Amino acid sequence: MRLHIGGGMELEPTEGWKVFDVQPGPAVDFVGDCADLGRFASDSVDEIYASHVLEHLGYLEELPRTLQEFHRVLRKGGTAKISVPDFEVLARMFLETSDVDERYHILRMIFGGQVDPFDYHYFGLTIDVLCQFLGNAGFTRVEKVEEFGLFKDSSAIRYQGRLISLNVIAFK
Repeated sequence: MRLHIGGGMELEPTEGWKVFDVQPGPAVDFVGDCADLGRFASDSVDEIYASHVLEHLGYLEELPRTLQEFHRVLRKGGTAKISVPDFEVLARMFLETSDVDERYHILRMIFGGQVDPFDYHYFGLTIDVLCQFLGNAGFTRVEKVEEFGLFKDSSAIRYQGRLISLNVIAFK
């Protein structure tokens, strides 16, 4: 099984992927909290894809628990393809401009659009911090990649020509 976590915004179901999202929708196969993948057996998932999901979790408990759950359900040799807003890139962009409208837009990318209860970002992630969380969850190796190209989502989003997503593949 390949599990697309947070993929409820997809307009169409994607062949070969099951969608797990916090909100129901036409393409959603499973509704629930990504920190609790208890409905899935250990070592039952080949691949996880989670784009712009982890920043919505508190870093003290929810984020570590979620990554442990990703690791638990993945089969040996399985991968978690993860995309989050790149806090380092966004912070640099914020500091490089004095335009108030641009700063406001960048702040919304950092802290979320906050248009509903699920659109708040609780934590900013950089490559070193994300790698530490993934290592603590049991992942053996992490590779940074430019883009995934699997879905039309935020993993490839650019602002002012810069990729604002940090994209990694974590290996079990």
